[in-house]
Amino acid sequence: MIYQRPKGTRDILPGESEKWQYIERKAQEVFKRYQYKEIRTPIFEHLELITRSVGESTDIVTKEMYDFEDKGGRHITLRPEGTAPVVRAYVENKLYGPEHQNPYKVYYIGPMFRYERPQAGRLRQFHQIGIEVLGADNPAIDVEGISAALALFSSLGIKKFKLVINSLGDKESREAHRIALLNYLTPLADKLSPDSKRRLKTNPLRILDSKEAQDQPLVADAPSILDYLNPESKTYFETVKEMLNTLKIPFEVDSNMVRGLDYYNHTIFEIMSDSKAFSGVNTTICAGGRYNGLVEEIGGPNIPGFGFGSGIERLILALEAEQEKELIDVNIDVYVIGIGEKSAVEILKLVEHLRQIGLSVERDYLDRKVKAQFKQANKLGTKFSVIIGDDELAIGKVTVKQMETGYETQYDLKDIYKNPAEIFQNLEHQ
Repeated sequence: MIYQRPKGTRDILPGESEKWQYIERKAQEVFKRYQYKEIRTPIFEHLELITRSVGESTDIVTKEMYDFEDKGGRHITLRPEGTAPVVRAYVENKLYGPEHQNPYKVYYIGPMFRYERPQAGRLRQFHQIGIEVLGADNPAIDVEGISAALALFSSLGIKKFKLVINSLGDKESREAHRIALLNYLTPLADKLSPDSKRRLKTNPLRILDSKEAQDQPLVADAPSILDYLNPESKTYFETVKEMLNTLKIPFEVDSNMVRGLDYYNHTIFEIMSDSKAFSGVNTTICAGGRYNGLVEEIGGPNIPGFGFGSGIERLILALEAEQEKELIDVNIDVYVIGIGEKSAVEILKLVEHLRQIGLSVERDYLDRKVKAQFKQANKLGTKFSVIIGDDELAIGKVTVKQMETGYETQYDLKDIYKNPAEIFQNLEHQ
């Protein structure tokens, strides 16, 4: 029997994993500029944390969570998103204390789990890069977070995207909008999709996010949240828009845009790509917003928050579609080629020495002929080869070859140990 990976998961193999490392490295560089520090939370959490945070009526809780009882009878879930675990860590470790940075700014990179239909860029085990900022109820934090996401895409070379924003207002504004939605949708209940009929009783706001064809014309004429923002919420949203304009960040406002998690309020945003990787259909590659009240909801003080998450799988698809050349250079610096039996020990010593001084080095382990070793060196994209033969070794010489041009010359073996960087640099200019 040949075992296969579970549906909705994938193996990230060598040659592919370098792309993941590239994205993670770029994220770390960008977030460092914005003064975000890395946080790592457990891959599984208590079920109650997720249901209380994201909302019992959300699709994540009702349809998509991987949850189970452990051997101690505790109800556990694999984390479906990154914000709730970070906020739990913030509360549990009292990171809001005066001895800690305020606002508290962190980023995370890691796997998430949702039981849903696998498709391009959406798996049951998927991976997210995200940020969370806790402790500041300031529109500048919202704009800074959006700017950080755009800076990440810019550093990666992703160009085909657009920023879409909306406001969900504060609790008072959302309640006024909810009543208006119910008054509008209740007479139309028979025309709604089954999922939307259920949401009408639990969370009517989520109907605005429905992708069902029968819901679309009804949603198009639904009351807009922007018409129900109280003065404070309206001022907040106007300030966000003014700041985005000040930074010359283009955006669109979509008054029907909502997020799939109940904890959001005020600013929400999505960054969408219509790359050919997604068949030209606008696909969300980053999303987030403000979530004032979540810290208090899970047992902490009344502290505001803002964050976003971006799926690595979708970033890779977008990157590959936009790049005209290979995304990652996986070439090696030196391939050491051995000729004869007596050179084996010297090859072992030289390869290890070159690796210790920081070069990427490979050698033959299969006793292949010289021609096959050169073929392998070319296949690996090697910059230089060092040829050690029994005859050359007897007189303390080696041959160094610049693989792209074919230029080669002999050097004393002791010089390869002493000044390899200088030798390779000289050969690059031949």
